[in-house]
Amino acid sequence: MVTAHIKQGGEPVAHALTIGQLAKATGVAAKTIRFYEQIGVLPTPNRTAAGYRQYDQAGVQRLRFIRRARSLGLPLRDVKTVIVGLDGGPRVAVRPRLLALVRRQLSAVQHQSAELGLLQQQLEQVLHRLLTSPRERPREGCQCLDIESVGERQPRGRTARARTSLRVTGERASR
Repeated sequence: MVTAHIKQGGEPVAHALTIGQLAKATGVAAKTIRFYEQIGVLPTPNRTAAGYRQYDQAGVQRLRFIRRARSLGLPLRDVKTVIVGLDGGPRVAVRPRLLALVRRQLSAVQHQSAELGLLQQQLEQVLHRLLTSPRERPREGCQCLDIESVGERQPRGRTARARTSLRVTGERASR
């Protein structure tokens, strides 16, 4: 049996971990651990005579690496390629590959953040209009969700207009 030294409840554990213990120690569901093994992101562990999985310290560290990479939004297929490098696969430096992954993810997050900032401005604009406009029912339908197109990204195939109109015919602005 391979020994692992993991602090669980503050005390070191001097035995291999079962999948349930590994799940508890890392916060990764047993089903996910099995999936990672199936696709080759996590190496297949040793097994007892009864067929129970036994994870060592290296397995714990690998799973923590995978969990952290996934929490940063890194795609699993890319994490797998980095792990191949960690395992001494094709002679590819891990650091440059990981650096490229993190840069790409950061760029995607910055793009999403900008889009969310625009959405926030539009919602604030609509909220202000709803709070300050008269509550009368217009004849042409409600224009309460109209937003200024300043900085707005238009859907593909449409031309920019002075205002984007989301009319809700027959509904009142006070709802």
